[in-house]
Amino acid sequence: MKVLYFHQHFSTPKGSSGIRSYEMARRLIARGHDVTMVCGSYGGGETGLAHAFENGRRRGMVDGIDIIEFDLAYANADGLAKRALTFLKFAIRSVALTFRESYDVVFATTTPLTAGIPGIFARWLRGKPFVFEVRDLWPELPRAMGVIRNPLILGAMSMLEWASYRSAHNCIGLSPGIVEGIAHRGVARERIAMVPNGCDLGIFTAEVQPWRPEQIRSTDLMAVFAGTHGMANGLDAVLDAAAELKRRGRDDIKVLLIGQGKLKPRLMARAQREGLDNVVFHDPVNKARLAGLMASTDVGLQILANVSAFYYGTSPNKFFDYIAAGLPVLNNYPGWLAGMIDENRCGFSVPPDDPGAFADALERAADDRAALRPMGERGRALAEREFSRALLADRWVDTLEQTARHRALQPAQP
Repeated sequence: MKVLYFHQHFSTPKGSSGIRSYEMARRLIARGHDVTMVCGSYGGGETGLAHAFENGRRRGMVDGIDIIEFDLAYANADGLAKRALTFLKFAIRSVALTFRESYDVVFATTTPLTAGIPGIFARWLRGKPFVFEVRDLWPELPRAMGVIRNPLILGAMSMLEWASYRSAHNCIGLSPGIVEGIAHRGVARERIAMVPNGCDLGIFTAEVQPWRPEQIRSTDLMAVFAGTHGMANGLDAVLDAAAELKRRGRDDIKVLLIGQGKLKPRLMARAQREGLDNVVFHDPVNKARLAGLMASTDVGLQILANVSAFYYGTSPNKFFDYIAAGLPVLNNYPGWLAGMIDENRCGFSVPPDDPGAFADALERAADDRAALRPMGERGRALAEREFSRALLADRWVDTLEQTARHRALQPAQP
């Protein structure tokens, strides 16, 4: 079958962002299918295409994937209005492709929520099977975070969410809360599959060159956050804990924040203002380089803002990278990931907004480093047992194949 795959923020492993869509596309190809990936130019991403854009787009084959990249730059640091305009431009150009391309099934993944628009058109105007993957619940998350307050915008987003879910023949959610959110909008449970983010076990077990930033000594406990520095990530909690460690005189514990994002300049300014020399900032790196860093890391930091919608409604790439690398994970919010960490004894769960408890956990890690290895080993076992990318990718491909085979041209049921 031919799959028309829409992911605005697509990246190959050469980029510094998540590679779920790359791995899923590769699994489709391994199972004998053809994939056309439609994307934009994402800051931190790397499509593998290098030739010039013509008429606002470029196209080429990368690792067996037919990639169409629109000349639509996007970065987390962009303002809300600029991001919204980029999302809409991508959706409009994608809709045009649904009428020009030859394909058997259309697949779209968020974010943004506007990713569902080409699927809606393909479903209703071309009669194509449509599978919609939900990585975050919109507009629930921006509403809960206070990022979007305008009732008209929230109402429009809610209608688009409803239309995307109800137009899709099948939906895929990345976490238990996302599956519940889709069902809450009236989608039948049998039309929802849960396929969380997975662990790239091959990348993190390959032969790598361990490395650390020069500011961090080999004897220091190094705790790493690898991800976006945005509002949702709540990284002030890390700086709060660093300040507490500084007050306690623990100069043997260092925190590395690696990545980019809208709030990174403010976080750096705060660290400098408060003299937090136990916090080190670093530019994002690709997966291979990240694997080398993880080989030298003691603890992975899974940090999010204290927003209840996050507790069961997210499936963060970084958590799965940490356990794939065999690292203990320090998590600072309740929910399904905290439950897994506690149940599998593969890290530390601390309450949100509690810098003392956060600092206590890092001190425990520094004072009993012998206990970190078995924690990491239990995390790695969890990764292999439940979150192997190969295992989850096969489940994901099964959903698309079943949709193409059994749901084509059938109306979506409420």
